[in-house]
Amino acid sequence: MLCTRLTNARFLTMDPDHPVAHDLGIWRGRIVGLDEAVTSLPAHEVIDLQGATVLPGFIDAHVHLAWTGFKEKTPSIAGRTGIDEVLAVVEEAVARKGSPGAWVSIAGYDQRALGRHLTAAELDTVSHGHKVFMLHDSGHGCVVNTAVLDLLPAGTPHDSGFLAEGAMGAARALRLPYSQDELAQAIGRAARTCLAEGVTACAEAGIGGTLFGHSPVELGAYQLASEKGLLPLRVQLMVSADRLRPVAAHEADGIPRALDLGLRTGFGGDRLSVGALKIYTDGGMMARTAALGSPYEGLDHSGQLQDDPDVLADTIVDGHLAGWQLAVHAIGDRAADVALDALERAQRLRPRPGARHRVEHAGLIRPDQLPRFARLGVSAVVQPNFLRYFGDDYAAIMGEERAPWLYRGRAFLDHGITLVGSSDRPVTDGSPLRAVQFMVERASESGRLIGPDEGITVDEALRAYTVAGAFACHWEDSLGSLTPGKLADLVVLGDDPRRVDMSRIGDIEVVTTYVDGRESGKSAS
Repeated sequence: MLCTRLTNARFLTMDPDHPVAHDLGIWRGRIVGLDEAVTSLPAHEVIDLQGATVLPGFIDAHVHLAWTGFKEKTPSIAGRTGIDEVLAVVEEAVARKGSPGAWVSIAGYDQRALGRHLTAAELDTVSHGHKVFMLHDSGHGCVVNTAVLDLLPAGTPHDSGFLAEGAMGAARALRLPYSQDELAQAIGRAARTCLAEGVTACAEAGIGGTLFGHSPVELGAYQLASEKGLLPLRVQLMVSADRLRPVAAHEADGIPRALDLGLRTGFGGDRLSVGALKIYTDGGMMARTAALGSPYEGLDHSGQLQDDPDVLADTIVDGHLAGWQLAVHAIGDRAADVALDALERAQRLRPRPGARHRVEHAGLIRPDQLPRFARLGVSAVVQPNFLRYFGDDYAAIMGEERAPWLYRGRAFLDHGITLVGSSDRPVTDGSPLRAVQFMVERASESGRLIGPDEGITVDEALRAYTVAGAFACHWEDSLGSLTPGKLADLVVLGDDPRRVDMSRIGDIEVVTTYVDGRESGKSAS
């Protein structure tokens, strides 16, 4: 007997052997058959989906759950365009902190809305003895007041209180890490938000590190969230490369640096597992720290690498030698050169054709870099919603020649490169459907077309969030398509993305989701 049979729906399976179905059978959390193979079988429960469209659950291959959860509960200056408005929000947040000298966190900071960066001196006027930490929306910088600057190690670089990249990490290191319970609650909040938008599996893009980590024991918080029933979707954890340390292993093992006990990609189960090693090579475009081959339009600099190129390359090579899948953060084309050079050297030293290394963001990729991606078998994990919401700004700072190279679509596919969709939530909107719409039409919110030749089909965009996401996370045997034998993770939509007008794809209702064959919010029968 089936546990559940879903009927009267349009199942877009993403499986070329059976692309569309009307019935789907579930037994013990797995898909056991489609259409005639299950229509005559008895089932404990038969659910009429009333003509809805059903897809494999969306996979967000690059997200920050803990950060998302904390941001939801943090006072925000998002939408404020005046310095006085911002300072009023900060002063109100400070007033709610009773203990003298406490840390006050503020979210939603983006200097572009203000026309310039805030300064420590300005924050001093409203901080009343507290330590103010205002995180940039990109995650690659912050503004702090003098009370924080005074605590930083001598020589920490800053621009009137604005700290970028490693300098921001120094400020974060001054604070006590979040507790396991605080982290678990934040992770749970974010996971529920993802699920509501049709995401049933995701890759957490960097735990435990200086830049984006929240605790040196962050993995334990995900275990706690799972044990408490706060993790309603599948999560694969990327580990920040700065957690590696030299190890005295056998020379023949060829492992120069590793996590304790040799932990690496693949450890865990189908609900919570360890994924790629996250390596940062540059910053971000919002903060103007992505490393470009030539300067930003209108600026006298071309961003920055996170470290000396040789140090970054050695980290990439060591991670490869230690058996990790690598997720190399490279937004600018100069950073992509560093990543590709190092990955090529790593594969020469120890060929691992099945490693499925990834470049996270691949924000600005020159035409000459595309064949290198293909030759190395590297996936491009892009964030289409960056251009949907920030595209006008990004196109302006890249200039006419480079703007068409931003967050490519068609060029990756035409070169045989696996194109993977993701959000980088909470940097911007996490909706897969709105991202799919952008991948097809390439239009920013203002209507500006950005690299229109990079547009792809709806089917190709849906594959980026299902089949390709599963491939990038080594989940293709269990997720990514509605194929018998795979896990019953599904998203039920109010309309068919392939049949509505392109401009309406992002507004399609997410009716519900199923994980392990159970509707979200319902317990096992």
